[in-house]
Amino acid sequence: MSLITVIIETPRQTAGKYVFDPDNHCYRLKKILPLGMHFPYDFGMIENTHARDPADAMVFTECITYPGVRLTCRIIGALQVKQIKKGIAVRNDRYFAVPEDSVVFEHVKDIRDFSAQHNQQLRDFFINYTKAENKRLTGLKYVNAGNARKNLEKLAQ
Repeated sequence: MSLITVIIETPRQTAGKYVFDPDNHCYRLKKILPLGMHFPYDFGMIENTHARDPADAMVFTECITYPGVRLTCRIIGALQVKQIKKGIAVRNDRYFAVPEDSVVFEHVKDIRDFSAQHNQQLRDFFINYTKAENKRLTGLKYVNAGNARKNLEKLAQ
């Protein structure tokens, strides 16, 4: 799996979380993030993963996007997490991707190509974003691009 398709649901700098509503064939506002919080990068779903709950991806791009935009991307890593709500733990990894045509991020081959401070802030974003949904994350661990691709291949089967 060298390239994947990510369908953007929530553009960067957005304080609202959008999701696709298959019954009405449109995007709808799922929730509003806490005051002062916004998505640092574009966020969406990876095509051809789970039918009910597709894998999540954060996309690093210089382009302005909007809900429904399909981007052909390469995986650069993932944040492995278990999401806990009402005592039930579910694996819900966050994948990171770069569009294949990116100029600004073409040098990024792995999530660890970003600074440790950048990646800590991404981790903190996901912790706080999930906390706002009365959920918590455990087992947060970054994995490299190769391991992230292997995990995605399992989801696509």
